Amino acid sequence: MRRIAGIALAAVLAAGCAAPPARITTAPRPGPPAPPAAAPTPPVPPDQVPDAVPRSEPRSPYGNPRFYDVFGIRYYVLPSSAGFRERGVASWYGPGFHEERTSTGEPYDMFGMTAAHKTLPLPAYVRVTNLQNGRSIVVRVNDRGPFVTNRIIDLSYTAAAKLDMLRNGTAMVEVEAIDPAQPQLPPKAPPPLSAHTPTDGAASSAALFIQAGAFADPSNAERLAAKLRGGTYGNVFVRENRLGGRTLYRVRIGPVPDVAEFDRVVAALAQAGVADAHLALD
Repeated sequence: MRRIAGIALAAVLAAGCAAPPARITTAPRPGPPAPPAAAPTPPVPPDQVPDAVPRSEPRSPYGNPRFYDVFGIRYYVLPSSAGFRERGVASWYGPGFHEERTSTGEPYDMFGMTAAHKTLPLPAYVRVTNLQNGRSIVVRVNDRGPFVTNRIIDLSYTAAAKLDMLRNGTAMVEVEAIDPAQPQLPPKAPPPLSAHTPTDGAASSAALFIQAGAFADPSNAERLAAKLRGGTYGNVFVRENRLGGRTLYRVRIGPVPDVAEFDRVVAALAQAGVADAHLALD
């Protein structure tokens, strides 16, 4: 995954703010992502680095425009991180950006517990759970990115190592905002880090699927499912769920074994006009 730096966000400049340059990500090449470049030796083993400790902080004067544009896409910064949760693919960034300025103006520390996100207010604290192996960490979001299709968060080297995703370079994760004012329950003890820990399947967690749509009318769900069953998307089905006193009919594909297959199916769905497909748990 290649990056270029030194391009400021247009909306920040238009607002007259002397914000640090934003990290910009080039478009991904077809096929599975290449493993990231080798990192220098960390000062301490990653599994000995404690998670970020959530605390109340003022909104950063940098990196928080109302909106900004990157590669022709407009992103709106959320007014608050309260209740935020999403699932998708995480990536990580390391040696090429170590000690460069983040969007908040702080130097990037690849050995710290930080992350970049496109729309969360800066700074914010989130719990990131690797849905493929059950490992979970807490990071402080102080940067913008990643601006790559299907990537929802960019983790520091150490954060990615603690999730055991360095070898593959990516992982399917859940990102959930943390309210520093609320007491935090300690996470479950993670499985031990090992070079042989499998990270290419969801055997240790719930099955992962792609949700292509959700409808109140079952006929609309069946219509989309019938259309997709004629393609190369894999197993397509409709799942009925009760939510808040009403029934939703979700069109899902899968289970999805890895990030490469997730990318392939989501790209194919986009070509078919399904632009909001996303990761879902069984």
